[in-house]
Amino acid sequence: MSAPSMNERKACWGARDDYWKCLDENMEDSSKCEKFRCSFESVCPQQWVKYFNRRRDYLKYKAKLEAGEFQPLETTEKS
Repeated sequence: MSAPSMNERKACWGARDDYWKCLDENMEDSSKCEKFRCSFESVCPQQWVKYFNRRRDYLKYKAKLEAGEFQPLETTEKS
């Protein structure tokens, strides 16, 4: 696979941003963003889709952590 051109990268990033915006506006309800997801997955290389999905999850986790909303699982004490 050759590297995407500048126009292909811009199209991919735009599709990603549209998909993420839809998810944000619909409280992560992906069923309402199917059109944007399909566009995102068809315009971007598969490796990029996987990376961007993981990146979104990480950014949401990081935001919760920084806001103090993250509650770690309680660990069981060993006897």
